[in-house]
Amino acid sequence: MAQDRELIWRQAKIDQLTHELSLHKRWRFGVKTERLPVAQAQLFEETVEADLAAMTEELEQLSGKPASSKGQAKRKPLPPELPRTEIHHEPDSTTCACGCEMRRIGEDVAEKLDYTPGTFSVERHIRGKWVCQACETLVQAPVPAHVIDKGLPTTGLLAQVLVLVAKYQDHLPLYRQEGIFGRAGLAIPQSTLAQWVGQMGVRLQPLLDALKEELLAFPVLHADETPVAMLDPGAGKTQRAYLWSYSIGAHDPVRAVIYDFADSRAGKHARAFLGDWRGTLVCDDYAGYKALIAQGVTEAGCMAHARRKFFELQEHGQSQIAGEALARIAALYGIEQEARELDAEARQALRQTQAKPLLDDFKTWLLACRGKIPNGSSSAKAIDYTFKRWAALTHYLTDGRVPIDNNWIENQIRPIAIGRKNWLFAGSLRAGKRAAAIMSLIQSARLNGHEPFAYLKDVLTRLPTQPQRRIGELLPHRWKRADAAMF
Repeated sequence: MAQDRELIWRQAKIDQLTHELSLHKRWRFGVKTERLPVAQAQLFEETVEADLAAMTEELEQLSGKPASSKGQAKRKPLPPELPRTEIHHEPDSTTCACGCEMRRIGEDVAEKLDYTPGTFSVERHIRGKWVCQACETLVQAPVPAHVIDKGLPTTGLLAQVLVLVAKYQDHLPLYRQEGIFGRAGLAIPQSTLAQWVGQMGVRLQPLLDALKEELLAFPVLHADETPVAMLDPGAGKTQRAYLWSYSIGAHDPVRAVIYDFADSRAGKHARAFLGDWRGTLVCDDYAGYKALIAQGVTEAGCMAHARRKFFELQEHGQSQIAGEALARIAALYGIEQEARELDAEARQALRQTQAKPLLDDFKTWLLACRGKIPNGSSSAKAIDYTFKRWAALTHYLTDGRVPIDNNWIENQIRPIAIGRKNWLFAGSLRAGKRAAAIMSLIQSARLNGHEPFAYLKDVLTRLPTQPQRRIGELLPHRWKRADAAMF
């Protein structure tokens, strides 16, 4: 029965991908992208190329059949002037099973393109062929596993070019990278770069799935969302999409953040991501989270949002009570500075003895002020917001694992805001999800003190031979370099 369900799901997924692939091919080769601005047209083309490669990769994995090479152009040899490093792969033993010593009769050579900032080089993988003259047994070292089977790029080039750093950390579109590589001595076509990006998105997905599974095991999470533009290729314009962000609680020692791209701000996306998780969610007052609260998720508010209301009043000089409110909130944050280094139990005890009396007095003072100001005024709106959120804003008093605000996740979403200035929009829903997944790994690596290039290069090298049951070893908060892990 379980096998039948698996077959039905697999066939449904294949049908869905086949339909999506057909649609993307029509967009790529049928839509007149000339009506788009030049930059948008270039980004549209690289996105569709990456999406096509990703869907082809997924179909191969589901069907177990490699894509046909019929009609594919023969790869051009790498320029002879590039520096080359020879890497020899020979059998562990050249003694035949029959006892005779084998003789080397030739070799196979595969060249892979490597890159360090500003310089291309070539790795020449040489696999000697050894034969036993007595029994004619041929022995050759196996082909080293690679994240792109028979691919041209080394993991170093993939980590630098694609993800990993240039595209999703420095937010450089592929057509700009094509120019950069051209100046370094080898212009890799944008379409080729896009195919690599699409394939890497599929290959790295199991790592993100494992990261999400671990994140949802924690009792306190942060959530926030930010708008991004997404291209509608049929209409030749962009529409508003959203990048949802989720992270482990700020007071937890494990550091991880996951971005989830969606085509709207509807609360169903948060419900789909969190699933059956029932813990404490630190979030703002957005209505999209209310269904989660109704289903059993505990809500914790953000004191920084309440403070922002009074800060805006003070900035505009529209309220005499704003300064007093800000001073009272500052006193609460002063306690949190002291509580930061404590464990959850001690932090909760400190809050109960020091922060709770201040909050009780703050509420009494706000009530007195509210009775003196008219409805509809800016001061009344700021106070009413605080009262409306009072239970959520003060929830942190009862749980030492919960922070006073949601600033932790807002800091994690800041790189996305910076990136928007460069990449302008997501080329498709699939492209947005791919970018979100890869940026999740990059930002989580940075949170754990890893240099993203080193992390991704090592992960891409080990991923092809890493057993699925040990995939968690490659997650940013557990990762150790392969050479360091030996000691």
